[in-house]
Amino acid sequence: MKIKKGDRVIVIAGKDKGVTGDVIATFEKTNQVVVEGVNIRKKALRPTQINPDGGIQSQEAPIDASNVMLYDAKTKKAARIGYAVSGDKKVRINKKTGKEIKADKKKR
Repeated sequence: MKIKKGDRVIVIAGKDKGVTGDVIATFEKTNQVVVEGVNIRKKALRPTQINPDGGIQSQEAPIDASNVMLYDAKTKKAARIGYAVSGDKKVRINKKTGKEIKADKKKR
């Protein structure tokens, strides 16, 4: 999977098409990602001792990784991801610009 946790992505298919958000989690086995503010689902909560009233909670549900693309902030468009060898490391690159995609350490 070319999308990593902390990447800024844009949704390219589905009911949330055109929405951008940060990746919260990735699931390699099912090829799905959870994007902040996308694919919101309502979940009913049972009454417990801590929360005696119960209630309804909104949360993000996973979407398929094929429905999102990396968002390039400079061009304000979706970007394809490729791989290149830089020194002895394999790095992700933007295919259109050829620039390296830096991993955002503070979001991980």
